[in-house]
Amino acid sequence: MTALITADLVDLDVPSTDRETAVAALAKRLVDAGRITDLDRFLADIEAREAQMPTGLEGGIGIPHCRSEAVTEPSLAFGRSSTGVYFGAEDGPANLIFMIAAPVEGDSDHMTVLASLARRLVRRSFTDELRNATDPAAVAEFIQGEVAG
Repeated sequence: MTALITADLVDLDVPSTDRETAVAALAKRLVDAGRITDLDRFLADIEAREAQMPTGLEGGIGIPHCRSEAVTEPSLAFGRSSTGVYFGAEDGPANLIFMIAAPVEGDSDHMTVLASLARRLVRRSFTDELRNATDPAAVAEFIQGEVAG
């Protein structure tokens, strides 16, 4: 099985404060890695999910996610934003963005990743590590080890 996240799926300087632009930049990394076959379809599925309920969490966290026919394997892209991107959390914009992409068939897969990630996000040491990281490969390895076990 392929790693959930790899260095090429990590962006330590997300280029925008605009949610759609930031999400598209992370999704493009998934396309380039061969994990998404249709960028427009995937972005439409992400937006449909976001319209149901915003994916921002307290503490500067955004977790855009969806199941999509455009996804070839369960994947996680990570972005960090110095300016913040608004995902609907009451306490403001997200600096840490976790994009979870799951194939339509993978019902439980993305929920398992989401649950595992949520358990880590309450630990300040986890978010501090990601806020201070400088190496995409180290970030990918850290998240893979923490979330995928």
